[in-house]
Order: sequence, then C-alpha cells, then structure tokens
Amino acid sequence: MKPAPFEYFSPSNLNEALGLLEQYGEEARILAGGQSLMPLMNLRLARPKVVIDINRLSELQYIKNDNNGSLTIGALTRQRMLERSDLVQRGYPLLTATIPLVAHSQIRNRGTIGGSIAHADPAAEIPALCVALEAEFIVRSARGQRVIPSKDFFLGYMATALEPGELLTEIRMPAWDQAYGWAVGEVSRREGDFALVGAIVLLRLEKKDVCKEARIALFGVGAKALRMRRAEDMLCGGNLDERTATEVARLVSEELEPDSDLHASAEYRKEVGGVITRRFFVEALERAKKAKKR
Repeated sequence: MKPAPFEYFSPSNLNEALGLLEQYGEEARILAGGQSLMPLMNLRLARPKVVIDINRLSELQYIKNDNNGSLTIGALTRQRMLERSDLVQRGYPLLTATIPLVAHSQIRNRGTIGGSIAHADPAAEIPALCVALEAEFIVRSARGQRVIPSKDFFLGYMATALEPGELLTEIRMPAWDQAYGWAVGEVSRREGDFALVGAIVLLRLEKKDVCKEARIALFGVGAKALRMRRAEDMLCGGNLDERTATEVARLVSEELEPDSDLHASAEYRKEVGGVITRRFFVEALERAKKAKKR
C-alpha cells in the first residue's frame, strides 16, 4: 500500500526542525530511521499531514561521555553505531549485549535510538534498557528544554510524555558501575522478532553476597516496560544464591498482568516471565560475584 498524502519537510538544523514542530504541532510526525513510521504510514495506520525528516541534523548524531561519566547519545544516532562503538564496547557491557537483540542488522543500520524510544513499543529492547538503567531524556521545543526521567517518559502502549512540538534530542545513561552483575535476554518466535517476553536483571552485592541493589525490568508483558518492584524489594538486603532465584521467579510471575494477543496468551507470558527472570537472575548473580572479587 501507499501512504496517504502528506507535506514533507527536510530541515537543515535543529532550530528549523523545532520551528516546524511548533508550527504544525499534532499534525506533524518526525521521520528519523523510518523503521516504524513508514510501515505504519504505508498501511495507513498513521496518516500525518506533515512529515519532518530530521536525517540532516548531524548535531543529533553522537556518542560520548560527559564530565560525570554518564553516556550521552544523540537521538539520531543509529543503533548500528551504538553496536560498533568502541566507547560502548569498552565501558557499557549491558548496552553492548542489548543492541544486537534489536531486530536485524539491516534494521539497526537505519533505526535510531531516539526513534525506538519515542515509538515506545512495549516489546522493544531499547526502552526497557532505559527503564532498567534509569536513563534520562532531553526533550527540546521552540519554547525551551526539559529533562524527563525514563520512569515518567513511557505512559502506555506507544504513548510517551512528549508533547506536541517537542523533539527527543538526547539520551543520558548513568555512568556504568563495574560492580554490577547483569543479564539480558528474550523469548521470541524467530530471531529478530519483537520479544514475546524479555527481561533485564541488574544486581550489586556487598560483603557475604548481601544484595545492595537489584533492578529487574521486563518487556513484552504489558503496555510498557515494567520494573518488578516487589521482587527488587525482596532481594535488597538479603543474601543471594540460586535458591533466591525461585522466589524471584514466583514474585515476578505473580506481579505480571499481561494481555493476551495473537502471539501469546497472558498465561504464557506470566509463566515465561518468571522462568526467564530466574534464568537471568542466576546469570547476573554470577557476574556480580565475579565483580565483587575484583
């Protein structure tokens, strides 16, 4: 199919793009990688009157550390650039492991980190990673700038806190703590498909394998990526071992309230959510123990 008629703009700089967004508001959609927007337009599930192509905004393509060690990423940075970045590979192992899970290499060649976040598919890996890492998003408009924590950015199924006229311009991920044990993975029908269920686990240990911090984020199991707060609270302050993993799996499965769809039933997602959380908890715990010995 072909998209419905629309007006096309290709601004040459950020201020021009923000001016167009201010002018057209809700009638406009941003074209970055196009890996989500173009299929929706071709199927006429999205019918924007105006498309603003930001691919000429080279100022939004970068990967760097700021003064406090945080990783800052321009929203137009291609996912493949992240995957191949020496800076990411040297210092951010969880990000390095997560990006190859995103679709296929052809998609990652064009897809942008900002596009995935703004699209907010609940089964996507990058939004879940941002939730797990407690990332922050820099949002610009012609009226100014604001910073939105990831916990407040994702509102529901493909819904975000972005307001008409606003553009996601930068992602800030906190400095990576080498004491973290981590694991990430997903269950999908085929390699490269969206996750039926996915999980990210972060653990940090004190002496005698007492848990100082735990983060568990699941995706593909609801309207947005979810932190498993009951399981996290249970883990913090306790001694961790493989037996703890059984209790974590139970709590996660109980806490999940997924919907059924044509890909998987709610019962399947609840069960598999607990199973893969247990698996990745054990993997993260092994890494956390090794990190503590360094």
